[in-house]
Amino acid sequence: MKKIVEHRKLLGVNGTAELQELKTSYRSLMKTWHPDKFQESEEAKLEAEEKSKQIIEAYHFLVSIAPETRAQTLTEYNLTTTTANMLDFEYRSQVLKVSFTDGSEYEYFDVPKAIYVKLINSDSPGRFARRHIFNNYVYRSVSKLVASA
Repeated sequence: MKKIVEHRKLLGVNGTAELQELKTSYRSLMKTWHPDKFQESEEAKLEAEEKSKQIIEAYHFLVSIAPETRAQTLTEYNLTTTTANMLDFEYRSQVLKVSFTDGSEYEYFDVPKAIYVKLINSDSPGRFARRHIFNNYVYRSVSKLVASA
């Protein structure tokens, strides 16, 4: 959640921001922080490049978890989480990354460590995840990010 909050703060949007608001904020900030506007010194240009990279990362991240984006891919997501088996999972800083046998990968945010421990100790991690994780936490597809990059 910390990452989500930081990205929203950087773009100056709240939790209910829709895609159009994200896009407007992103464009406005990029106009302000575009490196070509900072030609007076190399230091200012480097700072603008770093800031613009942060803005781009925040925008892409927030678009990937936006309700509109998730609604567009809901059918595919439901098919994956109900028919494909979990291939592997990894937990770091309250982010659970799950790989599926169909090649999909999703990140789930704000997953408490206690839920992760229960996932590890469950007789059927796939069944546990379907009941307690897949539809309860904010998620984004990671496999599409890798494929499009």
